[in-house]
Amino acid sequence: MHGHPHADGTRAFAWVTLINLAYTLLEAGYGFATNSLALLSDAVHNLGDVLGLALAWGAAVLARRPPTARHTYGWRRATLLSPLANALLLVAFSGALGWEAIRRFSAPPEVPGLPVMVVAALGIAVNLGAAWLVRDGHAHDLNRRGAFLHLVADAAVSLAAVLAGAGMWWLGWTWLDPAMALLIAVVVAAGSFGLLRDAFGAAMDAVPRGIDQAKVREWLLAQPGVSALHHLHIWSLGAGEIAMTAHLVRAGEADHDAFIDRVNDGLDAHFGINHPTLQIERGTGCEHDCNDRAPHGHAHGHDDHDGHRH
Repeated sequence: MHGHPHADGTRAFAWVTLINLAYTLLEAGYGFATNSLALLSDAVHNLGDVLGLALAWGAAVLARRPPTARHTYGWRRATLLSPLANALLLVAFSGALGWEAIRRFSAPPEVPGLPVMVVAALGIAVNLGAAWLVRDGHAHDLNRRGAFLHLVADAAVSLAAVLAGAGMWWLGWTWLDPAMALLIAVVVAAGSFGLLRDAFGAAMDAVPRGIDQAKVREWLLAQPGVSALHHLHIWSLGAGEIAMTAHLVRAGEADHDAFIDRVNDGLDAHFGINHPTLQIERGTGCEHDCNDRAPHGHAHGHDDHDGHRH
């Protein structure tokens, strides 16, 4: 039987959220003290990240709640809604930062470069350390991926801020401050687009990225005794869990229970689908809107058999 993952990383999210909140307050304080839009913009950006990380933390906590009679899947889909809210926040912040940066180009204020360099260098260490805390499983967990990408992007922005601070300190280029803020806005917008697309797709029950539905269909039709297939649906239940339902027409066979076990194991091994539900039908399936047929013919009948693997 396939187990459900429980490594939600709530403790890592808690540490990352608190560390970033502390750094955001420090950066905002220095931004006001030095009148640096670059530091203030990055502080606002980091505040958005803190809110996003808090959402990810809350989603990871909710995902641990057991299923109930009303919420039969539990609250695992919270890990899909959190990245969507996170991405929307980032898009809004990037627009506001970009507008203020463009407005400041006409009269950039004098900004001391050394404090900008020091605070931004601290930001590199904070963001890379926080990204390391949430690195495990980010490739397969949209919730962790959203947090990880934010933190890595923040480290890159902080590096650019160090270079901008150096230019202001040594060369007196005051225009680097609004330029840095504009760069932050562009980085945030670019980084949030992919997350917004994936999060929206997951919230709308799209086939998860990395799974080719056509190949799953082809693989199912190639299984012994399967003559046709219909009602194939693949979607994400939450972090690390992919569900699938399918009706398979399999006439004249008696080993349905063993067949379902083999197919479920194969779906997990080949495609990472670990929550499949299969219905076996003995008829042609065309009376149920059959849309795929195996090349080896079909048989007649009407008995159904349901198989579940959780």
